[in-house]
Amino acid sequence: MMSLKFHFYFLILYANIIVPTQSLGDICLPKDHVALFIFGDSVVDVGNNNYINTTTDLQANFWPYGESFFKYPTGRPSNGRLIPDFIAEYAKLPLIPPYLQPGYNRYIDGANFASVGAGALVETRQGLVIGLNAQLNYFKNMETQLRQELGEKEAKALLFRAVYFISIGSNDYFVPLTSNSSVLQSYSHEEYVNMVIGNLTTVIKEIYKKGGRKYVLLGLGPYGCSPLFKALKPGNTGFTEGNIACCGTGPYNGIPSCGGKRSVKEYTLCENVSDYVFFDSGHPSEKAYQQFAELIWSGTPNVTGSYNLKTLFEH
Repeated sequence: MMSLKFHFYFLILYANIIVPTQSLGDICLPKDHVALFIFGDSVVDVGNNNYINTTTDLQANFWPYGESFFKYPTGRPSNGRLIPDFIAEYAKLPLIPPYLQPGYNRYIDGANFASVGAGALVETRQGLVIGLNAQLNYFKNMETQLRQELGEKEAKALLFRAVYFISIGSNDYFVPLTSNSSVLQSYSHEEYVNMVIGNLTTVIKEIYKKGGRKYVLLGLGPYGCSPLFKALKPGNTGFTEGNIACCGTGPYNGIPSCGGKRSVKEYTLCENVSDYVFFDSGHPSEKAYQQFAELIWSGTPNVTGSYNLKTLFEH
């Protein structure tokens, strides 16, 4: 019997922080207001790739993506909401839109810098995604705007109390294995892993310099559980199909053709997506994401580590 928590492992770092009341013009934030800043890849990208020059392979801004909840494609690579959408709801925040969405500047609630296909390494899909270093630069630009709008003291307090949610790394390991990339031939496996972890560590240190103290690091799921490779049975988690993706073609619907906008145009779409762990060949369904989010939010230490996300937002 397999639990959904098998797919993801969580490490949550925590610092106890007390912050005074913050204000932005006519907006007065209570002292317990906590912003949510999101970095990463397709697991947490709510639509930034809609606004960059990339390929449809790395976009989800076409039907049937978004069909179940939003009723239109938002750029989220699922049939509905992703983990950060549920976390925002649990934290009593509005949905955090993509940072690149025109007109969005309510950074007092947070910002989402994630990009489908992104990695911790600059070389991972370079030129097609917003890599982790580029996401950090966007964060620094946003931090400058916050200081201008809130003032130094209030902006520092906001960033100090905020939660920083990071989901990155899968593409760094996936891309060299599924492309003609020679990067793995240049390094031993240990060296390569150290490069990925080293770059992630550097970015966390930069966020720390800006005041960040509370981090959520989403672990990497096992590739063997994805229809892109092969899936395991979903057990008693409320799903009836864990082997086959709802949307796609080929064995297990593992060819990433969902929506017919990519190199392979043929695809099938299931009738009841709530039965499926995966919506397309590489991304879970909204129902699965909700279960992941619930585990992160209120899970016990054997799932989240010392602190769950609810604790981070309450302190």
